[in-house]
Amino acid sequence: MTISIEGSTHTGIRLANLTEDIAATPRKAAPGLIGPEDPGYDTYRKPWNKLFDRRPATIARCLTAQDVAAALRFATSRGLPVAVRSGGHSVAGYSTIEGGVLIDLSLMKELTIDPQKRVATAGPGLTWGDFSGQAARYGLTTPAGDSASVGVGGLTTGGGIGWLARKYGMTIDHLRSAEVVTASGEIVTASPTEHPDLFWAIRGGGGNFGIVTRFEFNLVPVGEVLAGVLVFPAEPEILAAYTQVALEAPDELTTISDVMKVPPIPFLSSDLYGKLHFLVTFCYAGDPEEGRRAIAPLASIGPVLGRMVAPMPYPGIYKFTEAGTVSSAAVVRNHFLNGLDEDEARAIIASGHEGTSPHSMVQIRALGGQMARVPVEATAFAHRDKPVLVVAINPWNPTPGEQTAVHTAWADQLWQKLSPRSAGSYVGFQGDEDKDGELTQAVYPTATYSRLAQVKATYDPGNLFKANRNIAPAGASSAAL
Repeated sequence: MTISIEGSTHTGIRLANLTEDIAATPRKAAPGLIGPEDPGYDTYRKPWNKLFDRRPATIARCLTAQDVAAALRFATSRGLPVAVRSGGHSVAGYSTIEGGVLIDLSLMKELTIDPQKRVATAGPGLTWGDFSGQAARYGLTTPAGDSASVGVGGLTTGGGIGWLARKYGMTIDHLRSAEVVTASGEIVTASPTEHPDLFWAIRGGGGNFGIVTRFEFNLVPVGEVLAGVLVFPAEPEILAAYTQVALEAPDELTTISDVMKVPPIPFLSSDLYGKLHFLVTFCYAGDPEEGRRAIAPLASIGPVLGRMVAPMPYPGIYKFTEAGTVSSAAVVRNHFLNGLDEDEARAIIASGHEGTSPHSMVQIRALGGQMARVPVEATAFAHRDKPVLVVAINPWNPTPGEQTAVHTAWADQLWQKLSPRSAGSYVGFQGDEDKDGELTQAVYPTATYSRLAQVKATYDPGNLFKANRNIAPAGASSAAL
């Protein structure tokens, strides 16, 4: 039994007619290419993060792997740089480009689900809301991130840490195979038996090695979950206790917590609005009654100022992060830590009080569980053994004359305070320019980077795909790149 989702509400224009004689074809007449003078250009060029208001020379809206290959030929024949967009949520602005070719995969929304085999085949333009909503019809899902509007493509190639990380691991742990268009325009299948080196690299190595045009995932059984929010005072001992309790919880319980000034929330007293508190959001993927017992230790870490606990279909968990998916300007920084003590908690709380936006927040994720049981070397994601992830998130609505530097400095200050204890960084939450390679090294330790560089040399020796946290091809000189 299968189901399908149509490609898009937009008709799209195929690129299949772009062949070897593309260099002789006027850009304006090329099917599927949208330029600055064409209707819809300003709509299609804008990414989620409003900090990156760039103007591509051309936007190639693709429907198939063949379209993507044609778009790459178009770019290389003109010597234009390339960026790739799936959901467009790159906090570092990689899903847009100035003066180059933006290869837009957002029309590639095919989804086929086989509930008997528990396998899904998905296009890179799907969001996880699209995917999870359809899979939930069968009581199934693939572990994804924490937001519905994030694209399948970007999250998967970066790793995928979300609401089921402790129970079922990361998104990449459920990837069976992928169709990839390489820098040469070749369309290959990457799997444990076909191009296994490429298959290893795309599971955490980002978009360095090619453009993934189809994903095949294993599905896991998740029907109703117990989910909710517990609200506590923002106190150092409470944050430290939370981390310990959350790491010792049953695997079925995954939490994501935030130090933030709380917005109006119906289940909270209005006198808490706009004041700094500690919010623990949780998802228990198991029997709801067992879930209520599992969250009891969390509720004991400090005085509970407000709570909301309810069983719901798994996709309902995305409601808790809905506000954060609204397009805005945003600065994001992160560190993996080997734990969280009260000194680190004090730094986090101080940053919360000093937030430069009404939406400034510091997120703490207690990891472990199944995510940590997969060997570190099994995929290009190198930090699954780290128990804690801390993310400084500073979104705001930009207005004329507003100083971006003020909001950037807030995130940078916390990042610098925690840097001496950093155990690495998650590429999906890195939102800064890597001027000296420090950030790339934080994502990819030496052994991982070396192996990735060898794969890069095989599939992208000219570093065509460099609008990302870039891996240089092994043996290539900096002058050549």
